[in-house]
Amino acid sequence: MTTAKIAITLPQEQVARIRRAVHGGRARSVSGYIAQVLAEHERVESLDAVLHDLVAQFGEPTSSDVAWAKRALSPLSRA
Repeated sequence: MTTAKIAITLPQEQVARIRRAVHGGRARSVSGYIAQVLAEHERVESLDAVLHDLVAQFGEPTSSDVAWAKRALSPLSRA
């Protein structure tokens, strides 16, 4: 992956939170932290697009669909 250096301006509270994450070992660097957050944001946007497409194609889930999903995804059903 090719990278590019940029400069951004963030509120002090966010900068402090990022630096704590780096110092706490939860991120390799400030750039790494921001890259992780952006990747997660892109993943969520992608999932939102998939869900939007599914609803457009099949309609909103019914209450019985939701009940089935809760049963199928509950930890007890996997035991």
